[in-house]
Amino acid sequence: MLAYLTRRLLMLVPVILGVLALTFLMRALIPGDPILIMFQGEMPPSPELVAELRRELGLDAPLPVQFANYVAGVLQGDLGRSVRTRRPVAVEIAERYPSTVLLTLASLLIATGVGLTTGILAALYKGTPIDTVTMFLALFGLSMPAFWFGLLMIQWFGVNLRWFPVMGSGSWRHLVLPALTLGLIASTIQARIVRSSMLEVLNSDYVRTARAKGLREGLVILRHALKNALIPLITILGLQVGGLLGGAFIIETVFAWRGIGELAVNAISQRDFPVVQGVIVVVAITYVLVNLVVDLTYRLLDPRIRYE
Repeated sequence: MLAYLTRRLLMLVPVILGVLALTFLMRALIPGDPILIMFQGEMPPSPELVAELRRELGLDAPLPVQFANYVAGVLQGDLGRSVRTRRPVAVEIAERYPSTVLLTLASLLIATGVGLTTGILAALYKGTPIDTVTMFLALFGLSMPAFWFGLLMIQWFGVNLRWFPVMGSGSWRHLVLPALTLGLIASTIQARIVRSSMLEVLNSDYVRTARAKGLREGLVILRHALKNALIPLITILGLQVGGLLGGAFIIETVFAWRGIGELAVNAISQRDFPVVQGVIVVVAITYVLVNLVVDLTYRLLDPRIRYE
């Protein structure tokens, strides 16, 4: 286990370096002067301000030196300084990152609860109206854009029923609508995965043996079938964390939730490249670490899995 963990941590090094390289090239390969692009549509900056910003962002050095300085800064926790607010990017992200993590975890909790329930019901009642309706709803939800579903939630539960606030953050009531929006859409994928996995497990020999021994059906489903059917779901959960973080960029803007998604969207509209780069790096590293945790979780569900 320790050897496997060491190997996986070493494998993260080239992955993170690749992320840093792509993030760096995003700014370096933009046609034209990045400083002038930042002020596009505004009053042209003075030559002194352009020179100061170029020196501050390290754009006056050759590209290899710029990349080396960028990597060294990231390793030290320095993601640069916002062009607009003049504050450290790491500080701005640290202020908003907990809100995005809270929204992601709440969405994942909703998605897992709804996806597990509907997937198990669809598998147990295969070929019945329950199966048909749940899979139709899953397909319908999978096809609906997140921002459109968010607007519908605002209209139904915020404007018409006035149950929850439609914008802002600060209390659990503000969290409900964005978490439901992301969670219900993510649950559609989980429901289909759980149904497929449960159908495969329910036809296995050990489940038939458990039933032949006279065990209660609920015990057979929970103890024998569901535990083994969860392995594909755990894989999907790791992938969905990245999807939820990406979806949060849109949903946070729709609901004015003060997370790093809204920060990134505002930075893109303001052409604040250091902030955009910092958000991309933080999200990518989060995604990589979550998938490492997912790989280590397999052993807890199935002791037969060996990492050697």
